[in-house]
Amino acid sequence: MREVDWNQLRAFHATATTGSLSAAARQLGLTQPTMSRQIAALEAGLGVDLFDRVGRKLVLTLIGAELRDRIAMMADAAESVPLVVNGRVDEIRGRVCISATDTYAAYILPEMVQRIRAEAPEITIVIAASNEVSDLHRREADIAIRHLPPARPGLVGDHLCDTQAYFYAAEAWIAHNGHPSSPADLAGMGMIAMDDAARFASYLQDIGIPMEVADFRLVSDSSVVIWEMVRRAMGVAPMLREVAERTPGVVRLLPGMPPIVVPIWLVTHEDLQLSPRIRVVQRILAEGLSGV
Repeated sequence: MREVDWNQLRAFHATATTGSLSAAARQLGLTQPTMSRQIAALEAGLGVDLFDRVGRKLVLTLIGAELRDRIAMMADAAESVPLVVNGRVDEIRGRVCISATDTYAAYILPEMVQRIRAEAPEITIVIAASNEVSDLHRREADIAIRHLPPARPGLVGDHLCDTQAYFYAAEAWIAHNGHPSSPADLAGMGMIAMDDAARFASYLQDIGIPMEVADFRLVSDSSVVIWEMVRRAMGVAPMLREVAERTPGVVRLLPGMPPIVVPIWLVTHEDLQLSPRIRVVQRILAEGLSGV
């Protein structure tokens, strides 16, 4: 197979996305016969049919639909090159979905999103707040902030930094219960658990806090909910340092206790690496997360 002409790919992509030769011709500023010749030449060069001709309508074949998806980011990148070269980041547009834990989504991401909005106001930011790992292969998100490195082929990630988590309580809680003097003291002081209480209890036991599943009286699958209960002096829980530092009225317990080390990874799919809007958002997130 000979090398594919980008003009042919561009003609095919415009036709596949607009649904007609006439609309694609208007979009690219070409004549309809020119568009038709370029698509025919592409099909001949590839040796496949990209469209089924149904009357006067063009319907993508299965191979055509797959090719359209494959070159979508190439088209996006090519169309955005002049904007990047001329520094016109504010004209890059499109949708970018960021997946993050509910803690990061609620307390850390908003200030970075403000910066994205200022630098690239035409980008639409969608935040998927979940403590489940998003499936980037199925495009549940474009970029994921994770605490683990990418483990599946096709994913790429940068280990930005390691942050720390400690145990915290509200000032009102301390006024009523006093300061614990050792990790073991936390066992009887209203520890709030994440939803997988058995796993959490096992972790606490490993670091010297003798907790069993039956000892927990407050449990939630949301770290935002847990943190709100801590803030209201309802119990004790671990939290990321950067979140606690943004929360007035809470106090770090057992200052001499070693921190819980939490890696911060920024992960995306390798197919998205050429997209200018993905790169803009990645850059701002990386800069912001590296300094948390």
